[in-house]
Amino acid sequence: MNKKLPVIFLMGPTASGKTDLAMALHDHLPVELISVDSALVYRGMDIGSAKPSKQELEKYPHRLIDIRDPSEPYSAADFVADAEREIADIHAQGKIPLLVGGTMLYFKALLDGLADMPEADAEVRAKIEKDAELHGWAYVHQQLADVDPQMAAEIHPNHSQRLSRALEVFLVSGKTMTQLREVQQSHDRKSFAERYKVSQMAISPRDRSVLHRRIEQRFLKMLDAGMIDEVRGLFERGDLHPDLPAIRAVGYRQVWEYLGQQLSYDEMIDRGIIATRQLAKRQLTWLKGWSIEPSPLYWLYTQDEQGRELLKKEIIENALNFLQSTAI
Repeated sequence: MNKKLPVIFLMGPTASGKTDLAMALHDHLPVELISVDSALVYRGMDIGSAKPSKQELEKYPHRLIDIRDPSEPYSAADFVADAEREIADIHAQGKIPLLVGGTMLYFKALLDGLADMPEADAEVRAKIEKDAELHGWAYVHQQLADVDPQMAAEIHPNHSQRLSRALEVFLVSGKTMTQLREVQQSHDRKSFAERYKVSQMAISPRDRSVLHRRIEQRFLKMLDAGMIDEVRGLFERGDLHPDLPAIRAVGYRQVWEYLGQQLSYDEMIDRGIIATRQLAKRQLTWLKGWSIEPSPLYWLYTQDEQGRELLKKEIIENALNFLQSTAI
């Protein structure tokens, strides 16, 4: 029998400690790291994306970081193609791919595959955005729910980009994104889980208020570290605009609006923190509903049941014990 090669997923909400844990595991296991983050792919977006430092990246290289200019959109399909290539290369070196990040759509796309979708239609998208402007994104979400309830259940009403695309697919093709995925999956080669032995972990505090506090503290530290100057460099390029995925990234969008005099400094801070908390909530919602296939999701809590913060070595030990139990 052919033994399936191992792949490790390390997921979690923003500010939960994913990167630190991944680098620690690199010290203990023969792993190579692959970033699963829709902001870290962009060059020049370092502070606001919490990108590992230059020194950290020298010691703990992450694949799929700094591979795009902010003017170039990067899709889930791009990620799947890139990740499959990097996974194969890591296995060829006799090592284990450890995919770490918080872009749950990318993890799901890798596991479930992607359907062939119709090309973007600027006219249809403009109409959807006009409807959202007039009636709100909740109205657009209901339109999607009427035709594709399964996809509507996956997409938060505030996630305007994914919501717009899902409705656009139906209006352009007459088929829902769910239907197109089902057709694709029925014709796909072996699924990711059929080809690889996947061990899935998620890291998070037990107490949501702890995560909220970390998010606030981290955002303020980013501002102290020069995030406004970082975004100003992007703002002044002249070829970027707020509809690009890079500029829509949490934190960047709010600082961009501050530089464009749409928000005061205090409003920018408040909205940046709120937007990051909303992102964390969406990430946790994804994870709470995560399928037990191809393997159950193991939760690495950073607090014990009494609320005590675990030491870093305790978290690492828990992760290593879990991976050992899966025969990694």
